[in-house]
Amino acid sequence: MSRNYNRREFCLAGSMVTATRSPKVRKPNFLFLLADDHTAHVLGADGNRLAVTPNLDRLASQGTRFARHYCNAPVCTPSRQSLLTGQLPHMAGVTRLPTPLDPNKPTLAKQFRADGYHTAVFGKMHFNRPAAPGLHGFETMMTEGELAAAWKSAVRPSPIPEGLPIQPEWRPFRDPASVWLNSSKLPVGRTAAEMKATFLADQAIAFMKAHRSEPFALWASFHEPHSPFDFPIEFCSLFDPAQFPAPPIEKADRPRIPLVFQDLTPEQRSGIRAAYYTSVAFLDQSIGRILHALEALGLDENTLVVYTSDHGYMLGEHGRFEKHCGYDQALRVPLFFRWKGRIRPRVVSEFTEHVDVAPTVLELLGLEPLPVQHGNSLRTYLEDAQPRKPRPYIFSEYLENEEAYLRTRDYKYVLCSGNRRRTDGYETSSPTPGTYELLFDLRDDPSESHDIAARPDVVQELRHRLLHRFRGTHPESALEPTGLSELEAICFYLHPRDVALPYRLPAGREEGIQTRERDKP
Repeated sequence: MSRNYNRREFCLAGSMVTATRSPKVRKPNFLFLLADDHTAHVLGADGNRLAVTPNLDRLASQGTRFARHYCNAPVCTPSRQSLLTGQLPHMAGVTRLPTPLDPNKPTLAKQFRADGYHTAVFGKMHFNRPAAPGLHGFETMMTEGELAAAWKSAVRPSPIPEGLPIQPEWRPFRDPASVWLNSSKLPVGRTAAEMKATFLADQAIAFMKAHRSEPFALWASFHEPHSPFDFPIEFCSLFDPAQFPAPPIEKADRPRIPLVFQDLTPEQRSGIRAAYYTSVAFLDQSIGRILHALEALGLDENTLVVYTSDHGYMLGEHGRFEKHCGYDQALRVPLFFRWKGRIRPRVVSEFTEHVDVAPTVLELLGLEPLPVQHGNSLRTYLEDAQPRKPRPYIFSEYLENEEAYLRTRDYKYVLCSGNRRRTDGYETSSPTPGTYELLFDLRDDPSESHDIAARPDVVQELRHRLLHRFRGTHPESALEPTGLSELEAICFYLHPRDVALPYRLPAGREEGIQTRERDKP
């Protein structure tokens, strides 16, 4: 049965947004489409002529595309929970892959539930706990384990064509990287209609149909294009690996390349890149099915649609096939907002971050803001206007390796404690090299290949900004020891707090340092 609600109504046909209340207008719906490992440049809308992404390109052209959007953590769990809570990973309490989000944390889904929305999530969310009705604000839940079990039970595979090689079981780090990264560009042994992503899209479409007369907030979160870069049998011949020569590896990269990638041949690197592009094409088809269903149901004009990815992915740049680092390919991701008739199509080139997404959604739909918001609403951009103070830099962190990144328009700064032996499988030949800083001049070196950390003036400025961001957002900023240099202070914040790991002061600094209360920034 249809219900009437008051809501804030946005008219973006002109230069400003006006808020009105009308009992005759139903609340708008919300559709959040999320990919896994989709780097921003593998997208036709981003100027990539090899990418086959017609549905995503169309979505981008119908709304606002943020061309310089960055994740706040280049790894799945921290990034996803940061998106959901609007908090940076260190404040959300999730900075490592296996950490579950505290069920008591405020979330975007909880704000929707409090406002009377039906909430649902289908797909990969990295909650690291079984689905349960109401968890994190989701009424209906079919996350990783539940989705896989339901798919295998409901969808039986057809016989595999004789002589067609298919993907083996995915066994990362146990098999050679060439195998678990699918360098042979092998399909899943299923047709497109039988794929798990297709089943996921079916569940999302069924939910929309069931709730077409009531406001809903729906998350559809795909596994693609995460390794082993799944795609169905029909997509086998979509790309030729010869189209994707691997990027050259600079001499300076070699000491920092994870050992697991060092034996890959140029042909294998090309094959991995081709498999990734194929998986992106299949992702695009799956998302297209949901968007077409939204339109067929007559809901597209009253639904705010957001598309993004948890983080990006290295496709052979600097010898890597992963995220877990601070290069732009791992940090920059797509972000589109579409609300037909209310958001004007445009491309924004200012910096935005994942923590900006939740405040924007809540403001656009007239919901209560989250109690802690580390980002800024992007509403002004959606009004086709410039904010008074555009974001001057982006911040991201990967605390599994105790490193953080700060990027301005001109420079990229990387600081790593170098004291934590990483457990993510991507060790280098020097697993604990000690504290180091990297600096890249992006004007002359957009590929981030030549370290110029010998520039003390720039390093000092960016180091100061990085520390300021930690101090202003970290739950333990009041416990920062006195007497530390800025470099040592940042290393204090780089230590992950997800589990009971005591902070270790740098060698030689144990004596004479006291903890003090820090004034609020």
